[in-house]
Amino acid sequence: MKTIAAPAALAPFAGEPAAGEALSGYQSGNTYDVAVIGAGVFGSWTAHHLQKAGNRVILIDGYGAANARASSGGESRIIRMGYGGDEVYTRFSKRALELWLEFFHRTGNQQLFQQTGLLWLSRPDNPQVAKTAEVLAKVGVKFENLSRAELEKRFPQFQLESVTSAVFEPESGALLARRAVQAVVADFIRSGGHFLPEHVVTPARKGAVKSVETRMRNKVSAGSFVFACGPWLPKVFPELLGQRIFPTRQEVFFFGVPPGDRRWSMPAMPTWIDVGDLYGFPDIENRGVKIASDRHGPPFDPDTGERLVAEAQIAEMRQRLAGLFPGMKDAPLVETRVCQYENSSNGDFSAGSPSGNEQHLDGRWGIWSRIQAWSGGGRVPGGASARSWKGAGATLQPGNKVYCSKSARCFNVTSKTAVQV
Repeated sequence: MKTIAAPAALAPFAGEPAAGEALSGYQSGNTYDVAVIGAGVFGSWTAHHLQKAGNRVILIDGYGAANARASSGGESRIIRMGYGGDEVYTRFSKRALELWLEFFHRTGNQQLFQQTGLLWLSRPDNPQVAKTAEVLAKVGVKFENLSRAELEKRFPQFQLESVTSAVFEPESGALLARRAVQAVVADFIRSGGHFLPEHVVTPARKGAVKSVETRMRNKVSAGSFVFACGPWLPKVFPELLGQRIFPTRQEVFFFGVPPGDRRWSMPAMPTWIDVGDLYGFPDIENRGVKIASDRHGPPFDPDTGERLVAEAQIAEMRQRLAGLFPGMKDAPLVETRVCQYENSSNGDFSAGSPSGNEQHLDGRWGIWSRIQAWSGGGRVPGGASARSWKGAGATLQPGNKVYCSKSARCFNVTSKTAVQV
């Protein structure tokens, strides 16, 4: 998912191998069933499932798993079930959360999911929340409809203004994204997968690809190749994807809470989405209240872009924070982050081959795009509402077509023959 050679650095987790051990699997001359390029949420789960299905798999990423430049590299990402009227993504997300929770339980990393609940704030001019409730009911996702009076009583921190009602998903919440992805990669390595922290040179697009080469002149041979490179895909395949995927700069802000004030931590404070454009998290791991805008920022280069936030943007977000949470009016800014969305041309999920067909996965290569790359600080793909993170989820069987339908980025391979690349 990145560029430039750099050593892998995986944060310590239960039973996780040291970084040096993570490099020991690869040897020049090895041949693999599948090589996955990009160790973000998509690439890591793809490699994990393929390895589990009995394939010999190598995962390659020049900057390392869930690195600071990656869309998967932030501290927290929302995982939610609601996607307006797009039922397919609700089902994807429901299954993804189940798989995340199974994985965390098996590996002893339960703390990497914070069940904060997810609060959708509804305003009169936006039907998104009502459509979300309809689909949640149909799919069997637990939720509550809250009136304005119930909101004021239950969540008095909010200055609701024109908010008329809300939908609350009690079982949704926040994934600790960077560490969660690194835990998946660590488990992949423990189960025999190989990891190579080097930049892959774009292969020639003519004919079947049998190998790729890194900038360090290491050669990786495989029967199939999956490019799960997120915001780097337009660079890797400029002719095919340069006008189809658009990385944008997204800024995230953490404001410090008053000492001992538990109003801003769970369970008192949920993760929330204001269908206008703001979203945020409670004070998780004492980092402060997190808030960001879903408005698409300017074009952004994930390799060379500076990740400092200007004073004007800080002042604007401070004002908006105080408008929504009067109790945070004088809160100090304790941290900022800059990540990116990677938006497809229509905001939908993309999977395909370098033949140019984005509708299904075929040929010798697979190109998977997460579309909105976790949506700024807390969501992931998607169209009109992109605030959740998946990655563990649904399956693609031979011959299936992946049709676009707003904000999905969670599907992975779960059987040896699931993807014919």
